[in-house]
Amino acid sequence: MRDVLLVLNAGSSSLKFQIFARDTLDVLLAGKVTGIGTSAELASKVGDVASKAPLSANDHDAALEAVLGLIDRHDDDWKIVAVVHRVVHGGERFAQPVVVTPEILQALERLNPLAPLHQPYNIAGIRASHRLAGNAPDIACFDTAFHARRAELFETFAIEKPLRDKGIRRYGFHGLSYHWIAHLLERDYPDLADGRVVAAHLGNGASLCAIRGGRSVDTTMGMTALDGIPMGTRCGALDPGAVTFMMRELGMDVTAIEESLYERSGLKGLSGLTNDVADLLESDDPRAAFALDYFVLKVAQYAAMMATSLGGVDAVAFTGGIGENAVSVREAVVARLAFLGPFRTLVIPANEERIMAIEALALLG
Repeated sequence: MRDVLLVLNAGSSSLKFQIFARDTLDVLLAGKVTGIGTSAELASKVGDVASKAPLSANDHDAALEAVLGLIDRHDDDWKIVAVVHRVVHGGERFAQPVVVTPEILQALERLNPLAPLHQPYNIAGIRASHRLAGNAPDIACFDTAFHARRAELFETFAIEKPLRDKGIRRYGFHGLSYHWIAHLLERDYPDLADGRVVAAHLGNGASLCAIRGGRSVDTTMGMTALDGIPMGTRCGALDPGAVTFMMRELGMDVTAIEESLYERSGLKGLSGLTNDVADLLESDDPRAAFALDYFVLKVAQYAAMMATSLGGVDAVAFTGGIGENAVSVREAVVARLAFLGPFRTLVIPANEERIMAIEALALLG
């Protein structure tokens, strides 16, 4: 019997999964369920063999049940020793992976307002796992954890202490992606492992991180995953007075504001077209060009901010769907940063699932 880890990344309408061998961390099976609640489909890959099939999945329970059925059909005497979950927000309490207990699950649910696009679905994945694969412990790995040991100077908002004491602070996100970059720097780029690296996770969600010595020094996201650079549908940094204006003068309630800033802003809001960078790059609509120019400008501005936090920059590492694939966007960002002096440019494919497996193994001992 071979011990394996099942790594899950649950979104609002998707469930990504990978099976890792515990002894070698080889990927034995990978895939995703998309279209949960609508036109669901199960896609998987074993070795070089890929397959797709329609699926009836109205919720995460049904999606995970289909995944477990797929695992059973491909099972080569596997034993799932842990189910590992990506959880976006760990708040102030969770600075490292944990085995999920009922009390911890309740604590994570209380963080839902801080990550409304992600946290509820991460938790739905944990609940489904507990019901359907209850013999294996559920382990939560947090996107905020990589940033948890930053100096207070980089975690604090300039607001009154009673509000700071209630947990209003800069948490930072995409920590699993940045942990993977730090891991690869140590493994593959030892000359940069202790250097000043600005990492850019550019995708539908996007942020930057200042990394030195394998640790987060600073990052662009704040209390929620809405802050910092503009994203696919999220606005990025916004004058807080604009929010009070929306409430007082435009009569918008909290739900309407959240929907606007989380779902209709960013590249989609700027272009009025789409949040898909590939489509924007192909478009001859001037609004598409403007949205991309704006995105490049803000990425470069915030990268310079991260360089300030590091006292310079030795390398800029790009990851995420845009960072890895949109060459012209990368080149435009690097060109705007030329004033910082010479630095290396790296492209590091994201692999949050593998770093989750590594973190889980460390917890399991």
